[in-house]
Amino acid sequence: MPRTDPGNRPRRRLRAAFLIAESAFVVGLLIVWLSSPAVRHSKSLWVLFFYCFPSQFILAALPHEPVILFFGKLYPAWAVALTATAGTLITEVINYSIFDSLADLRGFERIRQGRLVSRLVAHFRKAPFLTLWIAGLTPVPFYPFRFLVALARYPGPLYALAVLLSRFPRFFLLAALGRAFRVPNGLIIGLFLVLLAAALVPLIRGRWEPPAPGEGPAAGP
Repeated sequence: MPRTDPGNRPRRRLRAAFLIAESAFVVGLLIVWLSSPAVRHSKSLWVLFFYCFPSQFILAALPHEPVILFFGKLYPAWAVALTATAGTLITEVINYSIFDSLADLRGFERIRQGRLVSRLVAHFRKAPFLTLWIAGLTPVPFYPFRFLVALARYPGPLYALAVLLSRFPRFFLLAALGRAFRVPNGLIIGLFLVLLAAALVPLIRGRWEPPAPGEGPAAGP
């Protein structure tokens, strides 16, 4: 059942203010990264740390793999993995707080009660930590599991632990590959564009596809 305590309005307003501030912070970082060539071309690990926010935020389309491969050529794999994991962990805590707030809404509750979603949540609850660990370690898209965590009301500390234990080895491996093979920058840029297109094309296609018969506005007499 949704948590609807009418006497808790100040707390909900404060939480909403935090969510707006968190989202504005991430969007601001994305704008800075996209608009500043100096930042994009910087080789500081701080750039990698702050890049994790827009690249891991909710449904972010910006890929992180090419950036970690690039920094892996410049720094030890453990330093790159530690930096990327720290940024990712903070971002996922923000994601969790946002989805946890959405889970209180009636629309989210209706989604949870759908047949397909109910089955997915039931399967997820059988081994939630292992599922999150595998999803965070492998190349599968991670954003659906952010929804599942909220739908299943999975505890935040366990979610953060699963992110920590799965993302660090993944980032370490990527950084080690970048350092071992000295992947050319041209190949890294190409990989970045391919992954970006793979994330954006389905979104654009879904937005511009014509409605199926019977789904569009009703025709006049």
